[in-house]
Amino acid sequence: MRDRALHAIAECQHLATMTEEPGRITRRFLTPPVHDVHAHLRRRMVALGMEVRVDAVGNLRGLWKPEISRARRLVLGSHIDTVPDAGAYDGVLGVVLALEWVRLAQEAVLPLAIEVIAFSEEEGVRYPPFLGSRAVAGTFDKSMLAYADTDGIRMDEAIRTFGLDPSKIDEAALDSQVLGFVEIHIEQGPVLDTENIPLAVVSGIVGQTRLGLRFAGHANHAGTTPMNLRHDALAAAAEWITMVETSVARAASADEPGLVATVGTVAVVPNATNVIPGTVEVSLDLRHMSNRTRDWWASQLFKDAEIAARKRGVGLESVRKVNEPAVEMDPDLSLNLKLAVEAAGYPLKTMPSGAGHDAMVMATGMPAAMLFLRSPGGISHHPSETVREEDVEATLHVGRRFLERLAAESGT
Repeated sequence: MRDRALHAIAECQHLATMTEEPGRITRRFLTPPVHDVHAHLRRRMVALGMEVRVDAVGNLRGLWKPEISRARRLVLGSHIDTVPDAGAYDGVLGVVLALEWVRLAQEAVLPLAIEVIAFSEEEGVRYPPFLGSRAVAGTFDKSMLAYADTDGIRMDEAIRTFGLDPSKIDEAALDSQVLGFVEIHIEQGPVLDTENIPLAVVSGIVGQTRLGLRFAGHANHAGTTPMNLRHDALAAAAEWITMVETSVARAASADEPGLVATVGTVAVVPNATNVIPGTVEVSLDLRHMSNRTRDWWASQLFKDAEIAARKRGVGLESVRKVNEPAVEMDPDLSLNLKLAVEAAGYPLKTMPSGAGHDAMVMATGMPAAMLFLRSPGGISHHPSETVREEDVEATLHVGRRFLERLAAESGT
């Protein structure tokens, strides 16, 4: 298995050379390098005897169907797009390992049909996120086809330029003959590395609330306006940002473990050295596995913002931009993963995912599960992102036992 693990890592490194930007790994939805990725993965699928196609949203799909198998199939996969200046393993490793799992099923002569999907889009860099998995799950909103990227190219135009027909996106949806979906993914965080554990079975994917807040004060001369007569929007925003960090950190260490909040953007107007800030727009990203807890904290943090604004005579507006509910992974499929981890001789760890994944979307229409492998240093979405050979090998040992269990349970 070690040789196969090394091969999987080398595959990811090779796919990383297929990029929009020389010297940086950047591969957005249906940009020219995606053709190269498809060509390489297609060759791998054909060599495994799989039926290969590209659906209308650009997902590359390979189907392995043994001579003796029932109609229902297991679906494996992850995404092949990246953020700008990315690492080599986020998403792509899950596709490469899915093909290795197909090879394991073939070698064990398991009568289990498997479809591998290389999702065309998950990151949301060029257009809204999860386009590939939304199409497969049957939840693609066709109004999104009118969205334009930063170059003014509409999504439907980008799909046609790639050689596909956006009017056929509905045909990408899976039928009912599916056992479930499993995604293998790097953790993208420090938990497994800190605990020195190679793998984890994902219990669920946290919900996300994203707010945009606008503190509206009054811009004025920095030298002539007394401190007690100012309406400083930035001072109000800064106090609130500190309140977010302090209150959420206190709650996370006490009665709300897993709660995280981030103020990631700050836009100051007029943003001049000698002018009191008149308006400040900030973002809030709030995540937790409990939808009720997340909603309560979103309301509480807005109240805190009102307090900080009122102290300085500053107005406050808020808009909710994202409100994605938490998603639990399928208990039966996850149990099979847990038993496979133990059977392969690895410590069993379960944990929620703090990041969104294609499995979150797929879970809306079918049983879904995820297997994490550790991210050394907790680094992801960065060129220094890496994996350990022994952890990649562990996913292969676990995969073999998982597929054997699934084949036995499905009665094939």
